[in-house]
Amino acid sequence: MSAHANELAVDHHDDHGHHHKETFITKYIFSQDHKMISKQYLITGLFMGIIGISMSILFRMQLAWPDHQFTIYEVLLGKWGEDGVMDPSMYLALVTIHGTIMVFFVLTAGLSGTFSNLLIPLQIGARDMASGFLNMVSYWLFFLSSLIMVMSLFVEAGPASAGWTVYPPLSALPQAMPGSGAGMTLWLVSMAIFIASSLMGSLNYVVTVINLRTKGMSMTRLPLTIWAFFVTAIIGIVSFPVLLSAALMLIMDRSFGTSFFLSDIYIAGEVLHNQGGSPVLFEHLFWFLGHPEVYIVILPAMGMVSEIMATNARKPIFGYRAMVASILAIAFLSTIVWGHHMFLSGMNPFLGSVFTFTTLLIAIPSAVKSFNWITTLWKGNLQMNVGMLFSIGFVSTFITGGLTGIILGDSALDINVHDTYFVVAHFHLVMGISALYGLFAGVYHWFPKMFEGKLMNKNLGYVHFWITAIGAYGVFFPMHFIGMAGLPRRYYTNTAFPYFDDLTDVNVVISIFAFITAAAQLVFLYNFIHSMFYGKVGPKNPWKSNTLEWTAEVKHIHGNWDGPIPEVHRWAYDYSKLNSDESDYVIAGQDYAPQHIPLQENEEEMHH
Repeated sequence: MSAHANELAVDHHDDHGHHHKETFITKYIFSQDHKMISKQYLITGLFMGIIGISMSILFRMQLAWPDHQFTIYEVLLGKWGEDGVMDPSMYLALVTIHGTIMVFFVLTAGLSGTFSNLLIPLQIGARDMASGFLNMVSYWLFFLSSLIMVMSLFVEAGPASAGWTVYPPLSALPQAMPGSGAGMTLWLVSMAIFIASSLMGSLNYVVTVINLRTKGMSMTRLPLTIWAFFVTAIIGIVSFPVLLSAALMLIMDRSFGTSFFLSDIYIAGEVLHNQGGSPVLFEHLFWFLGHPEVYIVILPAMGMVSEIMATNARKPIFGYRAMVASILAIAFLSTIVWGHHMFLSGMNPFLGSVFTFTTLLIAIPSAVKSFNWITTLWKGNLQMNVGMLFSIGFVSTFITGGLTGIILGDSALDINVHDTYFVVAHFHLVMGISALYGLFAGVYHWFPKMFEGKLMNKNLGYVHFWITAIGAYGVFFPMHFIGMAGLPRRYYTNTAFPYFDDLTDVNVVISIFAFITAAAQLVFLYNFIHSMFYGKVGPKNPWKSNTLEWTAEVKHIHGNWDGPIPEVHRWAYDYSKLNSDESDYVIAGQDYAPQHIPLQENEEEMHH
């Protein structure tokens, strides 16, 4: 970082640090402090998560006991749940909004929004983001889009119900089904605003990492968390605009009579005037974002897990450069695999084989990461705190979920299980559960940085982890089998097909596991809210970690460090140097050496 930029940073700090009193509004609502914005993202994300999980409970009840009447349907769904029976189109709407909320509003915001904001400035040694104002705007756009998405649930004709992938013609013709009306329009508006928010955030993260690193913080000394957030932001900048263009064209098809995605359509015998469009074009545009999106969700989790594992194994991360290279390889490959979602769209078989090849290729960097995590754990001095357990859980679900991806990524094998519960099982494990584990690991690990040094309750954390870990496999492991038996996804009941009668018991088991897992999240919520106010205050660096964020003051000041910004003298993973001969590396009696400790200390200081 240049001397001039340093002076600017110091001036900026003097402006914000101690001279003027912040009001409630500038501190908590329209805050430009990255730490406060990260909390706003996290709490909004958790709130959206409650809505998303509640929806899955409702449709799991419908799948397990399709013939029962539940009063709760009438209470929650109104006219869509008359006499305690769920309306079929409402079932589809619940699946649609559940998917949308979990993918975009919980995982993207909970991981990128929360932790990129919290950790980028703290771990690279910056006073704040490159633009605090842009950061604030990106949060409020996210909040607005969440609000519109929730409002769409209360529209007269019902919320969007074309699946979270909103394929035309269901999404392009307002008269196609009840949820294709105003609910669909609100969905599109919400997503357009969400994309604007993501782009602003991503540009901010990239500029911050490139320009505001502290003295000595070269790219090869960045913690893997920062590499992951940085590359995630770049993927977002490349792929989100494509979904924005698809959403805008869909809005035009719906409201302005264009035909981008429609051609030769008949509704109830009536010929519509649309000609020349193609619904497959929409699939291409959607999945060009849709597939990088799963990596936008999983990469931040990977970075955080790498950091938490190295810290709690008390060992340097294994293969740092290979880890960085695999993050970059995943980013590149993730943008050229979108076609594997479309093997059944009438794609040229040769093109299918190309997408199969690029899809199987992405298994290599993923495997590199998995082996490196396992090797980091090998013979480590493992500290089994809650963050570490969720990190290990992440590696487990990432591997089990990834293995089924090899089947789905192969165009010949995919034909048999396409659009069945096998697909649902695969992506919930590899993306949903793994990303949530990364999110939980991050919350338990960095909670003291968010809330004035307070720690979450460890015993409640253990309860949360074990019930979630057993429950999540209980939900998604059996789904693979009903998927291989051919059970299609998104059907609100399978009673019409005698062939599927034998599978109803499996659906009951899945639903019971789902209820138990959802209940375990209440333990987390209680722990989170209670610890925020009454948590036990831990030491300044509770996990004995090397990264810079633990050198910042516990009390929240805008500017992160009271005095000068710490300089960096080493990489982030100098652990377990206790018995080594390299005396210049070690502080007596410590098995770790924080990044701001110079390489050579004189004897006196070492023993001091």
